Amino acid sequence: MPTETYDSSIDTRAHIERVQTLIQSAISNLARRATVHDLSKLASPEKEMFDGATIKLRAIAYGTPEYKEALKELGPALQHHYEHNSHHPEHYPNGIEGMTLFDILEMLLDWKAATERMKDGGDIWKSIEHNAGRFAMSPQMVQILRNTAQEMEWPKKP
Repeated sequence: MPTETYDSSIDTRAHIERVQTLIQSAISNLARRATVHDLSKLASPEKEMFDGATIKLRAIAYGTPEYKEALKELGPALQHHYEHNSHHPEHYPNGIEGMTLFDILEMLLDWKAATERMKDGGDIWKSIEHNAGRFAMSPQMVQILRNTAQEMEWPKKP
């Protein structure tokens, strides 16, 4: 009975090329998101409200009652923002569960950038913890966000 030999190199290279193509497609999705991220804040009805609120929000610690009160003042502008930006859990009727991995990655990057604007320099690790409760995230999702922040080499504050 003859024994066939099989060299998996051709199939493996085809698989690698296919994954490379799919990753490039994902990069294109992220590049598009980078281009349009939060552009709605530059037009009415958001711009006028964010003009007044941004400086105020910078001076308030994230997640505090004062911060939440300042967000309420944004009212319809913030609602409009959530409706037009899928990287916010508020965009979806079922919150985080309605999001894609792309939405979630953009959300995490948005949180990181937002922490950098805070008066105390912010802390992405505290932001993840705060938002875990705010958006009723599963422990698994929270850990994925932590793992991603760690892979991004965002330092933990002492």
